[in-house]
Amino acid sequence: MEKKGKFKVLLVLTFMAIIIFTLFLDHKDNHKHNTQATPLTRAPVTNYTIKIQEDLYSITPIKDSEHFMVSAFIDHRLDGAIRVISIIKRKNLQPLYCVYCTTKHDCKTVETEVQIHTDHFSFPYGASDVICKGKNMQRATSVAITTSKKDSADLRTDYLEIKNKLVTDNFKYNFTVCISNLFGSYNNVLQFAQTMEMYKLLGVQHVVIYNTSCGADLKKLLKHYESEGLLEIVSWPIDKFMNPSPGWNIKKHKGDLHYYGQLVTLNECIYRHMYQSRYVLLNDIDEIIMPYKYSNLQSLMEDLQSADPSKGVFLIENHIFPKTQFEDSGKFKRKEWKNISGINIMEHIYREPERKNVYNPTKMIVNPRKVEQTSVHSSLKNFGGSYHVPFNVCRIVHVRVPLQGSLTKEQLFVDKRVWDFENDLIPNVDRTLILSGLLKDSS
Repeated sequence: MEKKGKFKVLLVLTFMAIIIFTLFLDHKDNHKHNTQATPLTRAPVTNYTIKIQEDLYSITPIKDSEHFMVSAFIDHRLDGAIRVISIIKRKNLQPLYCVYCTTKHDCKTVETEVQIHTDHFSFPYGASDVICKGKNMQRATSVAITTSKKDSADLRTDYLEIKNKLVTDNFKYNFTVCISNLFGSYNNVLQFAQTMEMYKLLGVQHVVIYNTSCGADLKKLLKHYESEGLLEIVSWPIDKFMNPSPGWNIKKHKGDLHYYGQLVTLNECIYRHMYQSRYVLLNDIDEIIMPYKYSNLQSLMEDLQSADPSKGVFLIENHIFPKTQFEDSGKFKRKEWKNISGINIMEHIYREPERKNVYNPTKMIVNPRKVEQTSVHSSLKNFGGSYHVPFNVCRIVHVRVPLQGSLTKEQLFVDKRVWDFENDLIPNVDRTLILSGLLKDSS
């Protein structure tokens, strides 16, 4: 009898548990239904579901198209229009519309002007600006680019937060370096550490990298600089959306978009820092924009701007220091760096001569508030014009594979500018490598 009684109690408890679980599921469904029926989707004028896209994932497909939006900014130079940095498939461009919202319930739709940048290097996709003009845009907080112009449409799409809403000359940084793309298994740790520490000595307070992928050791170094507060890493998963080209020449490097979207990220970086940084340096990860006439970037720019305050783009010549030619004494061939991957720029003091009738590409220092569109080596649209900085005033130290590989060491120029910083540079690099877990502390 005791066994039958226990069985009945167990049966009753099981039945009650089933009823409670059923009631819980019913409550959850009702809650979900009520959430979907919020006033946001029943707005009297518009019917938009606003979902702000996070910066961490910085590429957003435009629904029902082959295009992408990246980030949105108020452009106060264009009477407060909204500029959406975008990636447009050039031959598949249909009419696009801008949906901008001042509140969750107040959204308006306007036509757009799509400006595909002239430097696309014949790749199918190109860096572009989608310009939205309308009333009260400076009050808008979010925006989306759509293929539909109907206000009553139920547009369930991702929205971008609109930045640069306020004009200010109270800049957080004096100098920001924008490094356009990091991809593949790039693991040039030593050169990157030396470059970052050199820039700190020159007066840079902020560095931005658009990161698709990199090597394991470099990832540790990036994490250190990020925790230190110097480095901002912008996730750039362009390879999840298309087949980006690893080069600039479409005949040699096939793909959908030039050099992992380099032109997109350079323009994005300028607008991102328009009211954060007084100046922005646009260069690659293995380049240093090096003042020769001055001890730091601040002194350089004060002189250049005082000579012509209207200029906003300063072109800096690129000069190659072949990594195949080493300084003879070996004074900087340090045993501490023996097992650190990458190039030791202090060993390479030989500079290639300029070639007659061959274009020497430049990189740039820009006032971001005077740039509308940029390419890699020059500005496409700017306010105030460009200035070519003389070779003896400032030039790029670019340690890499030679362009003139047939030249002997005697045919190269000795350029020891980096050595001027050795007393601070070497211990700072050591400290960084130790803190990154890449070098053992021998002290």
